[in-house]
Amino acid sequence: MPRNSPRNLRRRHALGDYGMGEGGRADLRRQVAYLAARLMAEGGITDYRVAKQKAARQAGLTDAGALPDNREIEEALRAYQQLYQGAEQPAQLLWLRQRAVEVMRLLGEFNPHLVGTVLSGTANEFSEIDLHLFADDSKNVELFLINRRIAYRAEHCRTRLGDKVLNVPVLRIEFDGAPVSLAVYGIDDIRFVRRGDERAWERAKLAEVEALLATE
Repeated sequence: MPRNSPRNLRRRHALGDYGMGEGGRADLRRQVAYLAARLMAEGGITDYRVAKQKAARQAGLTDAGALPDNREIEEALRAYQQLYQGAEQPAQLLWLRQRAVEVMRLLGEFNPHLVGTVLSGTANEFSEIDLHLFADDSKNVELFLINRRIAYRAEHCRTRLGDKVLNVPVLRIEFDGAPVSLAVYGIDDIRFVRRGDERAWERAKLAEVEALLATE
């Protein structure tokens, strides 16, 4: 469809795009970030990429260069939660962090690190606890779960480690009512784990999560 067709002009007007200068592009980024944040807060979407793509479609945006990055969406999500979920979201976050500490203690021999929204503070009722484990073999973690009669579902996810792209084993369990994702990396991978987007993982060991809980 031509950029200046009547339909596109109406859409651009609704989004505050009057020529797509730098100001218009910034407005679009904020619009998409807000829509993505709302989808994550209210719509049950937990993946930044999925939320961003759906928000862009809702906004009629096809220019990938105008899309917000994950930090911008996270900032919009925090603002949305403070404004509309100021009572329930902190309680949900506290409960998930408490469960995270418990499951990290259980899995202590695999050097668990908390990552994701439960660590960053934007977790809500749709979130799962994301942990990175480090083991010689993912089968060791599976055997650990089997011996304790903890049901799990095995999957794989593609993750970039330095210059390599690996299929990382992911074990999904439920712990005390909370969904938990266990990504199992090699022992030496702790030095190289990256998020798969534009920045390194923010991670916390058990002692750091316990200290975080002590302040709440």
